[in-house]
Amino acid sequence: MSAEDTPQIYLVTPPVFDLGSFPGQLSRVLEGADIACLRLSLATRDEDTLMRAADAVREVAHRFDVALVIDTHVVLSQRLGLDGVHLTDGARSVRAARKELGPDAIVGAYCHQSRHDGMNAGEAGADYVSFGPVSGSLGDGGTASEDLFGWWSEMIEVPVVAEGGLTEERIRALTPITDFFAIGEEIWSAEDPLAALQTLKAAMG
Repeated sequence: MSAEDTPQIYLVTPPVFDLGSFPGQLSRVLEGADIACLRLSLATRDEDTLMRAADAVREVAHRFDVALVIDTHVVLSQRLGLDGVHLTDGARSVRAARKELGPDAIVGAYCHQSRHDGMNAGEAGADYVSFGPVSGSLGDGGTASEDLFGWWSEMIEVPVVAEGGLTEERIRALTPITDFFAIGEEIWSAEDPLAALQTLKAAMG
């Protein structure tokens, strides 16, 4: 992807949601916006909860022909017939996940702010690498800089995703140097998630 292309939206579910109302909310967003991929990203480790949530979300994703990946759970991704997995431990599990899921599955890796981890993940077979947060902090106080995205988009072929703390200002700055924006909690807390998403999308120019 060249810097002239507009980045695509990679939608992330809330960490907790109501199975009764969320699929409808998700449908409205997928109907109103062009979404490249959807990530099931729940805070729970309870397998039953994850499976029920995956079933509900997959039905909506498939209706709109959007690929669905799940955080971390390679085995569940396979068992539930999802499109792949998003790994949160940098390059560590990429090779094993690729071997387990096969060449056609989506395998992505969140690499925090580590260029080294990102390169290792790409070499191990990741389809994309994500860096973040791009503002605020997630406990360790670090943020992924524009320099990191600029260097990556210039030097590395593997698509890059910006996530965590996305604001209109951050989106404007990163649009020329990222392939995807992973947008989740930025919109789900809003009264109208689709309108919130469209506001962020407008910042891409």
